[in-house]
Amino acid sequence: MGDNKGCDCKMCQKFGWCPAGKWHKIAGIILVILVIIFIGRAMCGGHGGGFRSDIQKDIITVSGKGEIKAVPDIAKISFTVTVENKEVALAQAEADAKMNSITALLTENGVDKKDIKSNYSINPRYDYVKTGIDYYGGKQVLAAYVVTETVEVTIRKIADSGKILAEVGKLGVTDVSGLSFQVDKEDALKLEAREIAIKDARAQAAKLAKSLGVRLVKITSFSEGGNYPVYYDMAMSSKAMGAAPSAAAPEIFTGENTITSNVTITYEIR
Repeated sequence: MGDNKGCDCKMCQKFGWCPAGKWHKIAGIILVILVIIFIGRAMCGGHGGGFRSDIQKDIITVSGKGEIKAVPDIAKISFTVTVENKEVALAQAEADAKMNSITALLTENGVDKKDIKSNYSINPRYDYVKTGIDYYGGKQVLAAYVVTETVEVTIRKIADSGKILAEVGKLGVTDVSGLSFQVDKEDALKLEAREIAIKDARAQAAKLAKSLGVRLVKITSFSEGGNYPVYYDMAMSSKAMGAAPSAAAPEIFTGENTITSNVTITYEIR
């Protein structure tokens, strides 16, 4: 029997219940169920299956590639000057003297100071010294302070790069990482390569749509990868560096650089 608290009909007053109270409860339960079903269908977009925010559209995905070849117009070299001394001031003075000589050489050969970038650091170096008879007895002792200056140079008169490379090797540099040839206005070439890649992708999409008998509606996604230059790089050897005073300038071949762009475009179709 239903509990009809609040009902003032004669049956409730006489017997404590009535059919109306029971049906009120059933109607309430049915209403809650209907609300839940309505919300669930709204979240599913009015269709059966799992949750979805929209009807899946028909799509095709195509790729395009663009390449630009260019003759390099600048050269880049990088090298390191390293000096060790137990006194920091002496190590700095020796490193500065070497760098001053190198800078003078570069400017004499037409390199602007704004094209010389350096990274300077000072670090202590320790040796392990045994203090007892046993193997484990010992302590760290300061061996020297190491002054390191790594330099990257941009040479805009590319024909002089071989001569500069040989001369720098005679001035006490401890390492030359390489010589690379690049294009100064590279960003403009990247944009040009991208445009070629997009045109290629559009042409592929038009051919595919014609073969499938469908119509391209709009682009739904776009991505680009591989927009990178391929540089010519010359590995350095002690002879090429001019380690010996009589070493001649190495013969340099700049070749061509290739800048590549790969794009992927997704189209909605009908």
